[in-house]
Amino acid sequence: MKRLIAHGLMFGNLIPVRAPALIERYNRALEHLTGKRTALTDFHIDISGYSPEIGVELGDELYLNENGCNRQFILLSTEQKTAPLLNASFSTSRGILRQFIEQNEAQLFALTTRDAVAGELVNTVFSVDDPARLLDIRKVVVEADTTSGTLKDAGELGRRVNRFLNEDDAWFDDVLIAEMITIAKRTGDVTRNPVQLTHTTFTQENFWTAHFGGTYLFRGVEHPAVITGGYKNRLRDMGVMRVYDMDDRNQIAKFFELNGLVEPIVRARGIDGAAILRQKMDFIVVDAAQESGMDLTGATRRDIRQLARKHADDLPPEYHTLRRLVAWAEEGGQWPRVSSEDPAYFYTLRAADVPDRDLVNMLLSELSPKDVRQLFICHKELFYRLYSGWSDTKKSYVADFLAREYAADKAGARDALFGHDAPLAEDPPPPPQPEPKKRARQDDLVARVGPWGAIPRRR
Repeated sequence: MKRLIAHGLMFGNLIPVRAPALIERYNRALEHLTGKRTALTDFHIDISGYSPEIGVELGDELYLNENGCNRQFILLSTEQKTAPLLNASFSTSRGILRQFIEQNEAQLFALTTRDAVAGELVNTVFSVDDPARLLDIRKVVVEADTTSGTLKDAGELGRRVNRFLNEDDAWFDDVLIAEMITIAKRTGDVTRNPVQLTHTTFTQENFWTAHFGGTYLFRGVEHPAVITGGYKNRLRDMGVMRVYDMDDRNQIAKFFELNGLVEPIVRARGIDGAAILRQKMDFIVVDAAQESGMDLTGATRRDIRQLARKHADDLPPEYHTLRRLVAWAEEGGQWPRVSSEDPAYFYTLRAADVPDRDLVNMLLSELSPKDVRQLFICHKELFYRLYSGWSDTKKSYVADFLAREYAADKAGARDALFGHDAPLAEDPPPPPQPEPKKRARQDDLVARVGPWGAIPRRR
């Protein structure tokens, strides 16, 4: 993993913690949540306050994520909102933490100037040993406070202030007045500077979880399904929706089609579909070269394509399907029919413009793992796991490529691959253009039966 770390592709954008005052605040919060402390004087934290260095020190990578459920967090600064989330057990956790920080930024900024904010992403499930428990995860509540209880004290002071203002004879209640003065010494004047966090409840309908071999739960769609990397039989016992594993390609393709979740890359608006498919072809060549023991050190795109021409007969079927698609996109000709049984099928798709497009792209990356760029962007946990088993040649090529082509402009690369350009409201629609009858029939066919044609039934 040293190459990835050196290129900033692993543990990148973590927040450094070096100041003694911040380390002491972190230790107070860590002890408050877990009963543990760190002896380190220099470490880095992610959006949740998890530190890989402290994980090594404590011998526990889940010290803030016990049982992989109800993630705890420590906020030392609102700057953590831009950091990644390491060892994620649920795909929604980072998004929830970021929304929580952004929507309470002013309050959290004020609180973290004096103390750490510690909390937990709480749902009704404390363990997911039973697959059926996944269905109980629908709502996540963010519970947070400083280690000194500032928010709790502010709530207590607010209630006493209301009593003082509204109850008869409260002006003569010496005990009430003394309590208000004592609490106000810790919180300040909450009537002028209210200390309260808002938007702390988040729904969680569709998500990925690392449990049960990596599982995608889609229940907020018209045709719900569970798609898992393992434990298919155990998950079937839930009995409330269809359950597929990654080998059920035909069924997953039908699921995508029925819910309108994907679109063919070569027909997507606002992107250079042919260029994206060409890059996928290069990645497939790199994967084949690794299996053949070829040396790719310093290989350029031109070198990769020379390899493809020289060893065309030895390349896997995915390469040749994508080559036909590129030829259609650049030169016209017969519309290629790609069956869901084709190994390249999921390489040809991307998420449609739907609310859960990030989750769909994550699933697509798992179904097309040779596309290392999409895998790194959409599913880092799986990327790191597969990377550890690659040859040094492929590791070197992929790390150099990602540092050169992705890390230099992350936002631009994401937009070029996955962005959806909507037409401006004030622009009039373009006049209809006549198309060859063959293309019109193709468009009608796509509208009726999905991206590449009807999904055949598996016998």
